[in-house]
Amino acid sequence: MKRHRFGSATRDVAAIGQGTWYIENGDRTAAVSALRRGIDLGMTHIDTAEMYGSGVAEEIVGEGIEGRRDDVFLVSKVLPENASRTGTLSACERSLVRLGTDRLDCYLLHWRGSHPLEGTVAAFEQLVRDGKIRSWGVSNFDIADLEETRRIAGADRIACNQVLYHLRERAIEHAVLPWCERHRVTVVAYSPFGHDRFPGPRTAGGRALGRIAADHGATPRQIALAFLVRRPSLFAIPKASNVEHAAENAGAGDIRLNEADLARIDEAFPVGLHPRALPMI
Repeated sequence: MKRHRFGSATRDVAAIGQGTWYIENGDRTAAVSALRRGIDLGMTHIDTAEMYGSGVAEEIVGEGIEGRRDDVFLVSKVLPENASRTGTLSACERSLVRLGTDRLDCYLLHWRGSHPLEGTVAAFEQLVRDGKIRSWGVSNFDIADLEETRRIAGADRIACNQVLYHLRERAIEHAVLPWCERHRVTVVAYSPFGHDRFPGPRTAGGRALGRIAADHGATPRQIALAFLVRRPSLFAIPKASNVEHAAENAGAGDIRLNEADLARIDEAFPVGLHPRALPMI
């Protein structure tokens, strides 16, 4: 499994991790088994949030990592409406209880809300000092929000920016990705298969992925994931609903795309125009 440095973390983290959005909607036993199988296969970066299933996803993750907490890089998120200084502290405590752990490896503001960033950042820094979290970051932040957060917190404090990024949505490549790489902020791709928009085999993009996949003895979804983690700054967190999906996702971690592969992907899935606002779902 390919590993990259995550923000200011002192250890490298699996580039392909495990997302948990909507994990509570499927069979719980299968979800727990998929998480554990993913850990076995090297996908030790696990992402969740208090929003997912109103905390149920965190409980499922807690079950999945029971007895293996030291093996995983665990991330959760605070909802914007909870992200005042005191609200962030309380939300983190609730997440820790649901996850059955005493610390998070990274804690994110899920998206920009109405609470001043100064209070959220102050809470994050207090949680770091208290040993409740090891680092913190943001999600769905465009350039202006990133700049403001950096002015408040200082250099090298934002560990990551988790954003919508998949083959059909490459808007972050215009400005957000270059900014993050310039300031040593990790970029984490959520919904890396396009949230039910993955290219079908009869589409031009699907055919291109199929040809590249055949060259590598891989699947189109593995090629898509390999593309999304092609640079040291990039991570992806696909969800797996069963052990077979987990194994397929993990298999992408050993694929190395060449320049010809990247050129074919660029041709099939062009970056497109720079949008006025950062896309998010």
